Amino acid sequence: MSEPPRTRRAEYAEATRNAIVTAARELYARQGYFATTVEDIARQARVAPATVYAVGGGKQGLLRTLTDLWSQAPIVAEAMERQSQLTDPGEILRYTAGVVRSMRQDYGDIMRVVLATAPNSPEAGEALRLATDRYRAAVATVAAHLHETGGLHPDMTTRQATDILWFFFGYTGLATLTDDNAWTYEQAEHWLVQQATTALRTPP
Repeated sequence: MSEPPRTRRAEYAEATRNAIVTAARELYARQGYFATTVEDIARQARVAPATVYAVGGGKQGLLRTLTDLWSQAPIVAEAMERQSQLTDPGEILRYTAGVVRSMRQDYGDIMRVVLATAPNSPEAGEALRLATDRYRAAVATVAAHLHETGGLHPDMTTRQATDILWFFFGYTGLATLTDDNAWTYEQAEHWLVQQATTALRTPP
């Protein structure tokens, strides 16, 4: 059964919400969360400040929306399904690294904003906690799959493997190499796979 056609009102509401979210994302990334005002967001989105509160929940609501946009991106579920079908540990790691790279390229601006804001904002801290829980759960799934396919040292537990994968593929590994050291994404991705492979096969 086909869905009924959307009304102009619904289309306008969605367009307004998208404009507000996009404006917040661009402004938070460019000038920081704390330096951005609701008026700034409204001006860039070409709406009234009251609309930013009503539609986006103000600055805090928009930060949470952006965190969900990143941590619940469709690629996450797709990646979990895809990697569960792989049987070669090397291929699993390479695929995981590729997904991490794609996430960093597509959502790195949001990650940086949330990580920078969380220490000084309880709301941002809670958003980061939820995002991290989702992220680590995905990493733990990869670790369990590597255990099943013989990709870990026999004495290594899944928990230890999760910690190692988080070290290489969590928030800092790729960012340090690309942002701080000016490596290309390709160089960083290749090196991280090499180092993670060695670490996972080394006695704990």
